[in-house]
Amino acid sequence: MSINWFPGHMHKARKEIAKVMDEIDAVIEVLDARLPLSSENPLVESLRKGKPVLKILNKSDLADPVKTQAWLDYFNSQEGIKAISLCQEEKKVIQKIPDFCKQMVPTRANHDRPVRAMIMGIPNVGKSTLINALLGRRIAKVGNEPAVTKNQKRYTLKNGMALSDTPGFLWPKIEDIDSGYRLAASGAIRDTAIEYELVATYAAQFMLSDYPDRLLERYKLKALPLSDNELLDEIGRKRGGLRPGGVIDRHKASEVLLHDMRSGKLGPITFETVEEWLVKAAEAERLRIEAEEAEALEAQQKTQR
Repeated sequence: MSINWFPGHMHKARKEIAKVMDEIDAVIEVLDARLPLSSENPLVESLRKGKPVLKILNKSDLADPVKTQAWLDYFNSQEGIKAISLCQEEKKVIQKIPDFCKQMVPTRANHDRPVRAMIMGIPNVGKSTLINALLGRRIAKVGNEPAVTKNQKRYTLKNGMALSDTPGFLWPKIEDIDSGYRLAASGAIRDTAIEYELVATYAAQFMLSDYPDRLLERYKLKALPLSDNELLDEIGRKRGGLRPGGVIDRHKASEVLLHDMRSGKLGPITFETVEEWLVKAAEAERLRIEAEEAEALEAQQKTQR
């Protein structure tokens, strides 16, 4: 599913970030621990201009802990990147975030200057909640829908860090099919911008493949459905999704499944693995090389004509 959801304030946010990035020492990028690379905005890499980045795998209490550790190892193996996992209840870890940022820019920290960090991330990933925790009071507006923060804001922390908040923004077009579905299933994209039942069908396929036992337990099923459509029908029957005449309300069933996934009622899940993304990266690189070779051959043939 290719998603194109890029409201005006997101375009504005990207321009404002590019304008002030030279004044920033480090970037704090908040990711969704359930989909670390799908929630990694490719625009951040170009916008940060080589600045060190602290990647926070947020909502880790909703993610598969074994897979989260694999993602932490993957990110921490890269130069200029430090990665930690976090759930909002881990106050001790939150309090260490300024120290992590100072460690990434020791030159500035050693001169007793406030480390200037910018917090970035896609919508509904938990940035505002994290800022409130860092400040120790409710300043940033919090909501359970994407695109709550609309303007860039700056805060000064007591422990020697200046923090810039930015609106959550996606990139103009999400072309990777799996990433689009995963972002939609996690709640990063407004439900009004997606085909709800289509996303639920993808989520059903994923759960049947990766976490089938959770379905049996949550919906009290005697046997595992053979397909995504059968699963949604079963959920509809079990959870008040029957219309007159015994017709399944597929939209109602879709709502139940996606809500249960997003809230953690289906247990900790992770949509993607490091191995999967390495395979995708290798394939993308192969296609890129083939395209360059084809372009070079075409240019050579034109010259020979």
